Amino acid sequence: MELLNKSSCNASMQTCFFSGSSSAFHRENLGIKQVSKSSLSWRQLHQKASFKENPSLSCNAISSTVTVATARAANVAPSAERDVLGALATIIDPDFGMDIVSCGFVKDLNIEQAHGKVSFRLELTTPACPVKDMFEQQARERVTALSWVKEVSITMSSQPARPLVADNVPQCLQNVSNIIAVSSCKGGVGKSTVAVNLAYSLAGMGARVGVFDADVYGPSLPTMVSPELRVLQMDAETKTIIPTEYLGVKLVSFGFAGQGSAIMRGPMVSGVINQLLTTTEWGELDYLVVDMPPGTGDIQLTLCQVVPITAAVIVTTPQKLAFIDVAKGVRMFSKLKVPCVAVVENMCHFEAEGKRYYPFGRGSGQEVVQKFGIPNLFELPIRPTLSASGDGGQPEVVRDPVGDVAKIFSDIGVCVVQQCAKLRQQVATAVVYDKSIQAFRVKVPGTSEEFFLHPATVRRNDSSAQSIDEWTGEQRLKPSDVPENIEPESVRPMGNYAVSITWPDGFNQVAPFEQLQSIERLVDVPEPLVPMSSGRSMGPPSLQVISDDKPAGTTFSNAAAILQHAKALKDRSASKNAVM
Repeated sequence: MELLNKSSCNASMQTCFFSGSSSAFHRENLGIKQVSKSSLSWRQLHQKASFKENPSLSCNAISSTVTVATARAANVAPSAERDVLGALATIIDPDFGMDIVSCGFVKDLNIEQAHGKVSFRLELTTPACPVKDMFEQQARERVTALSWVKEVSITMSSQPARPLVADNVPQCLQNVSNIIAVSSCKGGVGKSTVAVNLAYSLAGMGARVGVFDADVYGPSLPTMVSPELRVLQMDAETKTIIPTEYLGVKLVSFGFAGQGSAIMRGPMVSGVINQLLTTTEWGELDYLVVDMPPGTGDIQLTLCQVVPITAAVIVTTPQKLAFIDVAKGVRMFSKLKVPCVAVVENMCHFEAEGKRYYPFGRGSGQEVVQKFGIPNLFELPIRPTLSASGDGGQPEVVRDPVGDVAKIFSDIGVCVVQQCAKLRQQVATAVVYDKSIQAFRVKVPGTSEEFFLHPATVRRNDSSAQSIDEWTGEQRLKPSDVPENIEPESVRPMGNYAVSITWPDGFNQVAPFEQLQSIERLVDVPEPLVPMSSGRSMGPPSLQVISDDKPAGTTFSNAAAILQHAKALKDRSASKNAVM
């Protein structure tokens, strides 16, 4: 295997960086303890708890994403800032269904009211945001409409690349935001064509993109693109692989390692793919498109387990046989908690003499969408140029960027951008500890129901070896070992399937969403009301409660309201028992 040293680029310097054996990888089998899905009264659990009145505390995990970062001038009246934020809050993100202020997009707000000048930065989730121009135009119009504003300066930016989950991500992938698997589980359906054209469509939208060709037996990437340097380099100091590039997109394929296709056993292939993917210096990428090999075997499982795949795009053809194989792949991703966001039905139809013909029948793609609930379906026509462009080393979206095929791939790219943004938002807010009511707010991705869990209940239902003996099944963690008023120190997402909760004793609990859906829930949780202040508040609101010793309309902080509510219930219960 031939690799060029980055310092000398001498083709004669050969470095073998692959080991023949597969790298061992163990993924903990997260068991789910079956617990009755009954509901526990919030009042019952919190009457006994000791509440600490501190309205400034907020342990809401989403606060980092919805906080408005402002750089206020010393002489700015609060009303001026409220005017600007109020105007911007009328702009709704179509993907999140929230205003751009609540989404945390407004940064570095600076107001010079005496001169009528306003400047701020809109930091979007991705540089490929399909509505960024609309946001900029609407923001300028809304703020300019304020009577005292004469000049508006807006800077557009995007959030820095970061993985969906920070824990256990290989070092070389630490700055990759989204990993998109393009899969078919069947050969010959045009999966590589879709993967490459999707990658260049995303790049054309302004994103930083890479492509990883995961097919060692028959790599397609060297045929479909034409980089000037067709052999991978290795950094002599860090021993990491330097990807080659074509038109700004980073590329890695076994075909660029000087070997062409390989003749290997499965475990060896898994090791090669693992090393290629995790030892490549990808740098900062918004999207890494992985061209998956056909099948649902060890190679595919290795890829899905080694890296946190954000979403999958499924490629199929109209034939029934293709649907059967694709269904296996969708089920595989479902078991691995990788959401499928789109189905691309390739070679659907062609047009001749003003008529559209479907030579392979219709309905395979639609059947996948309906059977598995995948939200988006795209149809690619039979076009000789699409195949010819790939064979000639130039993707179709590059050869004809304004053609019909390029428009379809642009729509696929927009879909991927929007779905990834939604997934990240859903995962980030799936499990949030609300300090104000001392409970977890849970809304599992893909569901519309929000429910509440008592922290002690979550801790007691830990199913790891530290809490349950793996051999005997004996419960090591006793309910009495967990204080009733225990509170988590942090909550972090773990891909699309679980959260990691850190407790005061230093224990890190992995809580799968499925398990959280099965344990006892809190009911009758008091909902915070809107604060009485006229300004827009991003902190914890106040509650309005009616009790025996406070008049109606009295406003408390959240913690104080809960304490007051619990005392009132306790007093009523005592009075009732005394009468009886």
